[in-house]
Amino acid sequence: MSINQLILRNLKKNLKNYYLYVFALVFSASLYFAFVTLQYDPAMDKAEGSIKGGASIKAASILLVAIVSIFLLYANSIFIKRRSKEIGLFQLIGMTKNRIFRILSAENFILYFCSVFMGIFIGFAVSKLIIMILFKITGVQAIATLQFSILPLVQTVIVFSVIYLFIMLMNYIFIKRQTILSLFRVTSLTEGKVKKVSMLEMIIGAFGIILIISGYVVSSKLFDGAFMEMTELLMAMIYILASVIIGTYLFYKGSVSFIFNIVRKKKNGYLNINEVLSLSSIMFRMKSNAVLLTIITTVSALAIGLLSLSYIAYYSAEKMAVTSIPNDFALTDKKDAEAFKQALSASNIAYAEEKIEVLQIKVNAKNILEKNLEAVNFDPNNMVLSVISENSVKGINLAEDETLFSGYSSMLEKVMPLKNSGVVEWKGKHEVIPQTYMGLNDKSILPYYFTNGGMPVGIVDDTIFTRLKKDIDPEIQKVFSVNFGIDIKDDAKIPAANDTFKKMKFNEEQIQESQLESFDQQKKNMGLIMFIVGFLGLTFLITSGCILYFKQMDESENEKSNYTILRKLGFTQADLLKGIQAKQVFNFGIPLVVGLLHSYFAVQSGWFLFGTEVWTPMIIVMVLYTALYSIFGILSVLHYKKVIKDSL
Repeated sequence: MSINQLILRNLKKNLKNYYLYVFALVFSASLYFAFVTLQYDPAMDKAEGSIKGGASIKAASILLVAIVSIFLLYANSIFIKRRSKEIGLFQLIGMTKNRIFRILSAENFILYFCSVFMGIFIGFAVSKLIIMILFKITGVQAIATLQFSILPLVQTVIVFSVIYLFIMLMNYIFIKRQTILSLFRVTSLTEGKVKKVSMLEMIIGAFGIILIISGYVVSSKLFDGAFMEMTELLMAMIYILASVIIGTYLFYKGSVSFIFNIVRKKKNGYLNINEVLSLSSIMFRMKSNAVLLTIITTVSALAIGLLSLSYIAYYSAEKMAVTSIPNDFALTDKKDAEAFKQALSASNIAYAEEKIEVLQIKVNAKNILEKNLEAVNFDPNNMVLSVISENSVKGINLAEDETLFSGYSSMLEKVMPLKNSGVVEWKGKHEVIPQTYMGLNDKSILPYYFTNGGMPVGIVDDTIFTRLKKDIDPEIQKVFSVNFGIDIKDDAKIPAANDTFKKMKFNEEQIQESQLESFDQQKKNMGLIMFIVGFLGLTFLITSGCILYFKQMDESENEKSNYTILRKLGFTQADLLKGIQAKQVFNFGIPLVVGLLHSYFAVQSGWFLFGTEVWTPMIIVMVLYTALYSIFGILSVLHYKKVIKDSL
């Protein structure tokens, strides 16, 4: 057999055995090429007001290269170890290490670059679809075209060529360092197996669980006022990160073995075939893969968490726009408001106007704050809030000695929660007016720029409002003292009214805002972030799923002799497959469940910083991630089924 025939034969064999590696490589190359194509696509910055996404796409493509590089190098290390006996046989028949390296390099070159160019072709074919998805998510009105550019092609080829060189360097070092004897033993040494769970491992396992739980507890208190100073907040974040990551490592190193050992002891050592194939195998193999599983779990949690938070912001965009701008349009200048109303009338757009006079008043709210904030130099005795008359709000009727708060930011409410009752004091320039606090209303009444960064608006009786107006302190009263809110009666005409609004020439020293414009801007910004995080998360899901699948391929080949013995003892394929299915539930399920738990507590600790809705976006992300991740577990079961079938 000639060298060329040997290369082609090995290439055919590798393509059959490592089809998922080829798929992952094709997927990585296509996604990277599509990302780079987006970076150079002029449609990204085409229209006025559209997203400026080139820099974001470029940053994402760099991170994508890092993920793909780590995956390909790790996958190659598995494959080169699996071929160690083959390399040893080549040496036994007289081949030099350099010649063996050249044969492997030629095989890898053909397999690798065929996959890369196939990925580039697929990436080019789907690039239009990807940019259409991006435009749909962000709401950009632009036409997606299929454009080929030489720059993305060159960049993709260069990046994957560099990765290939690192792979070849890894293979060269591996071949040079191994002796013929070690090549025949390397597969058996890749998995560390122990016979007994020691007391130290039990202690490590228990400590790992304690660390994870403590990280969860601290994360739940992160923004509820427990850590008020910046140094305390930073130290708490570092502790959460360190405790969860170290705890996850110790969990895989000792907790899994510890828990399963308890289960095994309860059965007094009498395990059925399913438990032997699942529990006993998982106990010891997870320990040897602790670092890998920790990385997969941590990055999975990061991907799920970031995608959940970005989707929360995207999902809440409309509600946040309504919260920050309660009316369809808000203006602070009377002339601007009159000019806009005239323009609406000229366009036959019916509207309703709401005029609210706003005062900026100091208030002593110490009595209604649940927490003492003096440690952070916050003076609750001299807070400045916007105050309006009850006549400006429909359905509210207050007595002279009553004050109602409305429209408190969810973020500030977490940090500075208010009591349900108490006494507040409005401080004019010369007099102090005590009032009974009547609680907090969720309704947003004034635009965000009147709320001093999300603080509630005070609503008082009209008589008290008149007294405060006469006793106003000019040093704290804002330039903007009146809010002109304009609502369009026919919702179908809001886009036309918004077009008219954008064409107006307003006073630049005053404020003019559009609810629809705010919603579109939020949708564009968070849509782009969600798009990038989603594709990076999908890339990591594919690569990490492939890595776990490759590990299962390795284990199945190593355990093939065991299946042969069990089949000869009379166990059927169905008997063995039940244990294998349980094993895959643990292999893929434990990292997934731990990653979901990490992301859940991370999202719960600070979701209110990103939006107003949490459960629906988070559940959708987690369900989708779980469904896609489960595919690799199913593929592993199918591979084991094939190995068991071939074991006789």
